[in-house]
Amino acid sequence: MEEEIKAEFTRSGYILDDEEEICKQCLTFCIQYMLSPSDLVSSWDVYSLNRGLELMVQTAHMGAFLQQLQNEQRDKVIARESSLHMYSNDVAMLLNDEDEDVKDGILDTPTDKSARATEELFDSAQKMRGSLFASGKHLESVTPFGQRKNKFVVQSTLNEHPNIQTIKEEHDHANSEDDIIKRVQPNKRCSLLINKSHPKPGCRFMYDRIEDKFNFLENCINNHATTFVSSGRYEEIMDPSIASQKSVFSVGMICCEEEGRLKEKPILLQSSVEHSGGQRVRLDLQKLNQFSIFPGQVVGIEGHNPSGHCLIASKIVDCVPLSVSLNDNLPPGKKQAMDKDLHSIVPSQESRELSLIVAAGPFTTTDNLLFEPLSELLAYAQRKQPQLLVLLGPFIDSDHPEIKKGSVHLTFDEMFHLQILGKLQDYVEYMGSTARVILMPSVRDANHDFVFPQPAFDIQPIDFNYQIHSVSNPGIFSANEVKVACCTVDILKQLSAEEISRNPQGGSKQRMTNLANHILKQRSFYPLYPPAEEVPLDFSLAWEALHISSVPDILILPSDLAHFVKILSIEGESEEPVKCICVNPGKLARGEGGGFFVEINYKENPDLASASVIQI
Repeated sequence: MEEEIKAEFTRSGYILDDEEEICKQCLTFCIQYMLSPSDLVSSWDVYSLNRGLELMVQTAHMGAFLQQLQNEQRDKVIARESSLHMYSNDVAMLLNDEDEDVKDGILDTPTDKSARATEELFDSAQKMRGSLFASGKHLESVTPFGQRKNKFVVQSTLNEHPNIQTIKEEHDHANSEDDIIKRVQPNKRCSLLINKSHPKPGCRFMYDRIEDKFNFLENCINNHATTFVSSGRYEEIMDPSIASQKSVFSVGMICCEEEGRLKEKPILLQSSVEHSGGQRVRLDLQKLNQFSIFPGQVVGIEGHNPSGHCLIASKIVDCVPLSVSLNDNLPPGKKQAMDKDLHSIVPSQESRELSLIVAAGPFTTTDNLLFEPLSELLAYAQRKQPQLLVLLGPFIDSDHPEIKKGSVHLTFDEMFHLQILGKLQDYVEYMGSTARVILMPSVRDANHDFVFPQPAFDIQPIDFNYQIHSVSNPGIFSANEVKVACCTVDILKQLSAEEISRNPQGGSKQRMTNLANHILKQRSFYPLYPPAEEVPLDFSLAWEALHISSVPDILILPSDLAHFVKILSIEGESEEPVKCICVNPGKLARGEGGGFFVEINYKENPDLASASVIQI
């Protein structure tokens, strides 16, 4: 039968790059799905046309080809039993234009014809991939995620976003026969430069000493003090603990006398060892009509200390002067360009333009491990064709009920490679060489190091033709010269729990904007100290990784708080404001239902950019 399969491919004009391996796999497909060699080659013809492949049959496509065969068997079963309905975790099915659910429009209720597969097909697919559930749970009906009525609903927008359309609208103007052989339109490949990726995979962590913590805090205070002085707008830094009737300018860190929130304990200012021997002094803010402070915040204070026991503040400076760059002590050699052929692929661009989709985990609902939300996100991205897809962890969520119960037969690494990297590889193969994906881990990833800052996933770009990359958490990268900064720790929520503020009558009450501004003003991805209990902060790694040397164009801070896309404006004294797009994409999966993601089209500067928060 292998000879017949080889003869059929040759008769149709195809060339096999590895005859023995391809014939062996195709023989398995024929036996499993009871296909003749001619039927198998006919199915390959459809697969090849859909993806615009050459006449060379490669072993790399056998996995995606198997998925198409499963879809064809699904359609045959649907024709016999139209009442069966199951939501598949198959990316190829979602990208297939023949899918009835997509033809009916994404805003419609799933119909009987859009049934995904039978329990029999689910069993066979699980045998091929390995069972995910020890309990042998099968999906006998559509999942709660699949029962939702509305898909890809725009929740909020930044500026105007005319490109957000439903998949239904696209199909209303398309010919169903042409859709079968529709090919992805070519798009420009974006340049990519990883500016910051610390720590490195395999680094030693959680061995930090008291000395490391001391050096980290001292460096934070001293660098801010140096920057204030270098700007030329402030006097010499003085010791705030010395009694003086004259007004002085001091720099220190906001802290509590004991553990607890600021509002519950006296507010203290801890100066550096250089200026005060690390002494703390009580801080009186009664004369200020506006402030916003939290533990760990490094600020400049103008005031006087008449008794030597309490510094009475007349002014708080919480923003580092934008005209002066903080010294991050990172030599240029530590910046990595992960594209060795960067300039040959993407020529120098006249303007900074970038289209990207941003989504944060978890990527599967709590009732299963099928990663249905991720599949639908990739289907949406396949139609919108963004230059960059940014996915933030957790990917294999350690808080997922099935993982907590230990009812998974695969290892966490196997799940990651099967459910995440496998789907992404299918996505980039379908989209072509222009598609690019960035992955960032989370401390909740069960298959990765539990430390913050967190090294990148150990993914070799060459294995994915330099299309799938991983950056550290937090991390900074540039795409088409648009600087993007990301951090998966929920710093917004943790700052919200610790911050206290006072606003004048009729003042701004945009709390989310104020919280995000703290990140840029402090030039740190995690300015909170002491850290939250759930954050495994390693101070020996923190200084290089957490520091933000300059304001990025796009700041991505996934959080459990309300999703948003806002333009932040950082204003310094006598300085032009610097603007930045801040994004909280929300969570892609929320409980048993869908969540949110963000689509951004950046052009030149934040004012010209457009973005939308979309409910999946």
